Amino acid sequence: MSGRIRHRLEPPRWPTAEEAADSRLFSPVEIGPIHLTSRTWVPAMVPWRAEESGEVTDALLEWYGRFAEGRPGAIVVEATGIRDIPSGPLLRIGDDRFVEGLARLVDTVRERSGGRTRLFIQLIDFLTVKRRPPPEKFLSRFLRITPRHRERLSTRDARDFSAASEDEVRARLVAGDDDDWRAVLSPREYEDLTYGYRERVTDLHLPHVRALPETLPPLFAAAAARAERAGFDGVELHFAHAYTMSSFLSRTNDRDDGYGGSRGARVRLPLEVYAAARAALSDGVALGCRFLSDEVIAGGSRVEDAAYYATRFAEAGMDFLSLSKGGKFDDAKIPRVGHAVYPYTGPSGHECMPTIYSDERGPLGRHLPLTKHIRDAVRAAGFATPVVAAGALNTFDLAEGAIADGACDVVAAARQSLADPDWWEKMRQGRGEEVRCCALTNYCEGLDQQHKQVTCRLWDRDFSAGDEPMRSWDGKRRLVAPPWR
Repeated sequence: MSGRIRHRLEPPRWPTAEEAADSRLFSPVEIGPIHLTSRTWVPAMVPWRAEESGEVTDALLEWYGRFAEGRPGAIVVEATGIRDIPSGPLLRIGDDRFVEGLARLVDTVRERSGGRTRLFIQLIDFLTVKRRPPPEKFLSRFLRITPRHRERLSTRDARDFSAASEDEVRARLVAGDDDDWRAVLSPREYEDLTYGYRERVTDLHLPHVRALPETLPPLFAAAAARAERAGFDGVELHFAHAYTMSSFLSRTNDRDDGYGGSRGARVRLPLEVYAAARAALSDGVALGCRFLSDEVIAGGSRVEDAAYYATRFAEAGMDFLSLSKGGKFDDAKIPRVGHAVYPYTGPSGHECMPTIYSDERGPLGRHLPLTKHIRDAVRAAGFATPVVAAGALNTFDLAEGAIADGACDVVAAARQSLADPDWWEKMRQGRGEEVRCCALTNYCEGLDQQHKQVTCRLWDRDFSAGDEPMRSWDGKRRLVAPPWR
C-alpha cells in the first residue's frame, strides 16, 4: 500500500453508565430466532490452540471463556473445518467425535458469561495450499516437463532441446535464474515455484474441484447439525477471504459449469450450501454467513457485487449478514522458502485488518461506507436482515455512530476484544477509562502468520497480575489476558 501515513490514535471518549444503558450499542437485537442482550459481537479469530487432531483443548476453553467474561452479545468461534482432514491446530467439526469437546466449549462460554453471551461457530472449507518449495526441488521433481518448456528453452539458449532427455531439461532449469524461469514456465507454474502450489475453484481439471458443488452442501449440512448437537446458538457460514466459498463468489470465478461467470452463477453454490445447512438445523438455531464487501484484488468483486449477494442471501432467509473486506491470496507477499503463502500480507490483507500505518483515511471505521451501501441495498429490497460490521471499530462513539448512521445493526470487534476482553463490560459500567486500547499494530496478526499461538503484545508479557496464567509453547508469553480486578 503506497503513501502510508503513521496515524496517532487519540484517547477515546468513553460513556457513562447511564449513556451506555441508553445507547443503541447496548440495546438488544434479534438474530433470527436468537435474542442478543446487546449489539456487541466478537468475530471469529483463529488462536492456534486446538489439538493437531482438531480437538478442543483447555487452552482453547480459556481463550473463549476469557472473551465471555466481557459479556458481549455474541461470540463467533474460529473458522472450524467441515472436513476431517489434517490441518494443524485448527478446530474441526467434520466427524461426530468432535461434538463432545465443542459442547464443553459451549458450556464454558455460558458459564463464564453468566448466560448473557450467545455462541456461534464459523464453518469453513479450504482447498489445498502447500509451502513454497526450494527451486531445485520444484524444478527437478514437481514440474511436469512439456514440449512448451523445450521450445522456450531452445529459443532462449539457441540450442535444440526437442530431443533432450527430461533430466537434461530439468538440469538446465535448475541451473537457471529467475529470468530463465519467468521466460520458460507458464504463469501458473512460476507461481507454484515462487508461492507454493495452491488449488483454485476454477481448476476444473481436478475431479474433486469440479465436484465441489456436489460435495460441499452435504458437508456443510452435516457440520451444522453437529454444531446444533453441541449446543451452539447459531452457525456462521464462512464465505469470506481466501477460502473456497469466497472464491466461488469472486469475479475471478469463471467456471463454465453453471457455478461461475455471472453474479447469479457465482452465488449459486453459496445459496445451495445455505439451503442444505438450513434444512439440517432446527428453527431455533440462527444461520447466516460472513462474506466480503470488497475483495480489493485486481479483477475481484466489488461492493456492487456484495450488495447483490446480500439481497440474495436475505431473500433466501439468512438470519444475519456479517461483512469483512479483502484478505486474499491473490495479492499476498511471496513467502519464504518452506513457508506457505499467507492471505493477509498484501493490500487486500491491510484492508481486512487496517493498522495505524494507513492512507489519509486512517484505519478507524474504514469499512463502514461499504457496509452502509450493502445494508441500504438489503433494506431497499424489503428485508430487515441484521448486518454485522467490523474493521477497527474500537471506540464507543465509532460503534454507536455506525449503528445510528445505518451502517450496521451489530458491531464486531476482534483486535480490540483481544486487547481487552472486558472492554464491553467496562463500557457498560461506565468504567471506560480502564479499557486497554488496541494499538492497531497487528502484533497478533504477525503471530497468526507464523502459526504461533495468538496473543496481544499489550498483555502477553504481563506476569505480575497475581495469577498463574497458561503460557505459550516457549513459556515466554501468557495465553490469556490478565484478569480485570
